[in-house]
Amino acid sequence: MAEVGVNEKVERSFSTKILLIGVLPAVIAALLVIATLFVSGVIPGNGSGFNEEGFRESSPAIYLPIAPAFVVNFAGQGNARFLQITVEVMARSSEVLDDIKDHMPVIRNNLNMLFSDQQYDNISTLEGKERLREQALEVIQRILEEETGDSSIEAVYFTTFVMQ
Repeated sequence: MAEVGVNEKVERSFSTKILLIGVLPAVIAALLVIATLFVSGVIPGNGSGFNEEGFRESSPAIYLPIAPAFVVNFAGQGNARFLQITVEVMARSSEVLDDIKDHMPVIRNNLNMLFSDQQYDNISTLEGKERLREQALEVIQRILEEETGDSSIEAVYFTTFVMQ
């Protein structure tokens, strides 16, 4: 009986050594690799360095004015009306802003069409201006998606908005 107890202790001790020397370091190494990939952003998820839209959270916002300002006429209550809008786009990548510069004629054309198609009553309210801003963002994103496959501008801002 004493031999059986000694053999069990030796087998448990040997199993413990295999676990500590062989399996545990492999598990720790695998966890370290996964954690490194997660933190570096290769494996997406919360805390990966990317926000919900897929932009690096640490990247600063970069703004590009679309100059000169847009001046369009549109119909409103029987009178000719004029609208002047200065537009700036915001992205987190200078490459995207370079794409905007490359396709500026198409962007300006489509924004001119959008702005001149407005009704005075619709854009005289805050909600109407916000809706127009969202439409301008969609116009630019659509052009960039078609031309470059990357529509990662985050926002469009109206830095001046004058109606007469």
